[in-house]
Amino acid sequence: MQTVKTRVVHNNCNPEWNEELTLSMKNPVVPMILSVYDEDTFTRDDKMGDAEIDIQPYVECIKVGKTVQPNEKNCLAKESSIVCNKGKIYQDMRLKLRNVERGEVEVQLEWVDRKVSQG
Repeated sequence: MQTVKTRVVHNNCNPEWNEELTLSMKNPVVPMILSVYDEDTFTRDDKMGDAEIDIQPYVECIKVGKTVQPNEKNCLAKESSIVCNKGKIYQDMRLKLRNVERGEVEVQLEWVDRKVSQG
């Protein structure tokens, strides 16, 4: 399992990271888990919630364009299109956090097929 972290945004109830994180997906059948934490100095960090991102639609989009509807299997807060543009596949998403009273996080996911990009 790979783990990547953003920088910490201090003293902000609506933080914006605007960071690019890269993961290598060896098995795109396994969903990606996004976890959000509140950093604490003297105690363990508080988990604010998490969201699951299904990677399978990106694999399918390589063959055909697709729109993903919110449902019980994903954490989408609203309909989100997977866009294929100039050889890149990406999706702007608003995800509902799970295991928390409320909360959402906006992410842009970009899929790069290494088999194609390495030509």
